[in-house]
Amino acid sequence: MLISFIVLLSIIFDAVIGEPRRWHPLIGFGNIAIRLEQKLNIKRLSSNLSSNTEQRIKGLLAWMLMVMPFVITVSFIVSIPEYFNFTYQAEFKLLYEIATGVIFLGFAIAAKSLTAHAKAVTQALFENNTELARKRVSLMVSRDTTKTDVTGINKATIESVLENGNDAIFAVIFWFLVLGVPGVVLYRLSNTLDAMWGYRNERYYYFGWAAARIDDILNWIPARLTAISYSLAGNTRSAIRCWLTQAKAWNGINPGVVMATGAGALKIKLGGKAFYHGDEVIRSDLGVGNEADSKDIGRANTLIQRSIIIWVLFIFILELVSVLI
Repeated sequence: MLISFIVLLSIIFDAVIGEPRRWHPLIGFGNIAIRLEQKLNIKRLSSNLSSNTEQRIKGLLAWMLMVMPFVITVSFIVSIPEYFNFTYQAEFKLLYEIATGVIFLGFAIAAKSLTAHAKAVTQALFENNTELARKRVSLMVSRDTTKTDVTGINKATIESVLENGNDAIFAVIFWFLVLGVPGVVLYRLSNTLDAMWGYRNERYYYFGWAAARIDDILNWIPARLTAISYSLAGNTRSAIRCWLTQAKAWNGINPGVVMATGAGALKIKLGGKAFYHGDEVIRSDLGVGNEADSKDIGRANTLIQRSIIIWVLFIFILELVSVLI
């Protein structure tokens, strides 16, 4: 039952400690990524096919330079016990595996931070401070929130909770199950680069292509497992119906699956009007029922918490079955 034990301890680790406010490893990683992108990216769309191909190759090279050295280094770190040979090697190896697993997975999971951001928006709305709520939700989403009304703030917050439930919690756990600690690092860094480079605009359209596509691949299975857990943790029939009928209309092969299912599980409406770079965009509708309300932010957090319990129990059951077989 070692894996489920490490996952449970990591979730507790995150709940108690959370993300460090200063000296977070991803901040330094992001600063390096910014400098590398500035060196390699042409920063413009081109009608020249060879130029666009060159940008894609540079983007892939940048991704490899930013991700693979860390994955290789961590792979070495977790294999350190193999280089020792002493009386209590087995005990040391077990403790070392638990410690490295909990530390890396615990810092990679961001459930506490996600919940805290959502609660901060709820508190601002409770105080009828719409301007503060706009500022706080802007920390959760990449869109323009300066013109967003209260309904839009509610939707943006819940959409972020649902999508980041996959990106910051369940996908991280999935890649830990598949590849161990190196898988956690591979996924977390890849997801960070997608958040930085994966935009379809003039600057990143070709350079960020590799980061976006790799993130799509790494999230394909986790997003659907997350959707299943949302459907089990909420209104199952509504969640599955929204998944099957609405997810394809959303941009991206993974976010629509997660958010449509989550909206259906909560029986609320998401999507619709939003602002990007000052322009109003009408997005596809997600979910059923009434428009999202501020109280639904708390319900979205509860959905995440129930889904975490489902994941831990399922991992435990899988380990138990494997032992019995």
